[in-house]
This record gives sequence, structure tokens and C-alpha cells, in this order.
Amino acid sequence: MSPVQSADAVAVPCPPRPQFAFNKSVMHENKEILNMIFPPRQWADGSNLWVQQVSREPSSRADVVQLKKLLDTKLQQKQARQTGICPIRRELYEQCFDEIIRQVTINCAERGLLLSRVRDEINMTIAAYQTLYESSVAVGIRKDLQSEQRKYHLEQKISDLENENEDLKKQLNDQKAKFGMNEKSQTKKRLELCEDIQLLKKMNEDLKAQLTEIVTQQMQKTEA
Repeated sequence: MSPVQSADAVAVPCPPRPQFAFNKSVMHENKEILNMIFPPRQWADGSNLWVQQVSREPSSRADVVQLKKLLDTKLQQKQARQTGICPIRRELYEQCFDEIIRQVTINCAERGLLLSRVRDEINMTIAAYQTLYESSVAVGIRKDLQSEQRKYHLEQKISDLENENEDLKKQLNDQKAKFGMNEKSQTKKRLELCEDIQLLKKMNEDLKAQLTEIVTQQMQKTEA
């Protein structure tokens, strides 16, 4: 059956009850239905077992108006948010809806049962969305933790690479310093070697000159 009512559709009310409708059997039936929709609360106090059931007193129009005023007052007192997700607002509206279901059930048990099914369906839908939301939040937190771990490892790796780079720079500077010292030493040795070569050349020239002079003198003596 479509949930949308057609234009010529007529709402079917609960079957009219005679004046004696609220006899013992009907009251007992309503009591059972109310207990099914709102299970009685039980608790023990020493040796006594207490049972609390919802009221079976019918409500008037004034009670409904008073319920609306009470809801508005509670919303203001507990500072419930008007929009968005608000657990306080949801709890108050659930309590109000339960009271409406109670009032409707007393007048028409069938409508009360239908409203209780609607209430349960809404609660199951909200619970499903809440579970989905919590699962999404858990996934998000897990991804954030994984991202933080990856970030930590990357930062650690960057720090290690920076330290390694500094060590390599230090080694490079040491090698440059050693190379500079070796270069100076080699340059000094080359200069000293050149000086020695020049000195040897000069000595060689002097010896050749002396030898030539001696040979010339000997030849002159021989000719004489």
C-alpha cells in the first residue's frame, strides 16, 4: 500500500465504541497493550519488589496543550539546540512522543500500536546512522593515526638524511682542506725543484766553462 494517500481517500477511524467501552475487558486489553509498548519497570528495595507502569488515565485537550508547553519549557531549560544533532533535544522529543503514544493508545489501541512501530522504526534508523557515523569516525581516526605515523617516519627519515648530508659536507670540507694543503705543498716542492734545476744548470755551465778554459790552456801549452 502506498504511504501517500490519494485525493479521494477517506481516513478510516477506529470503530466507534459504545458508552460501556471502557469496561473491565477493554481496560485489561489496553493495559496489556500499554505494557507491551511500555514495559513496566521493576526494581528491588530490600525484600520488596516494586513495579512501575505507565498511567492508563485518558488525556484531554488541555493535557495536550500542557504537554506542548512542558516540552518547550524543558527545551529552554536544558538549552537544547534548535538545529543539528542534539542528544538533549532528541531525548525530550522521544519522551514527548512516548507520551503521545500513551495518550493515543488509551483512546485507540490500534493507532497506538502503529505509532509504536513508527517510533521503533525511527529509533532503529537513528541507531543505524549512529553506528555508521561511529564507524566513519573510527575509520577517520585510524587514517589520521596512520598519517601521523607516516609523517613521523618521513620526518625521521628527513632528519637522518639531513644529518647524513651534514656529515658529507663536513667530509667534503675536510677533503678540500687536505687538497688545499697538498696543493700548497706540491707547489712549494715544484718551486724548490725548479730552483734546484736552475742551480744545477748554472753549475753545469760553470763547469763547462772551466773545462773549456782548462782545455784551451793545455792546448796553448802544447803548441808552445
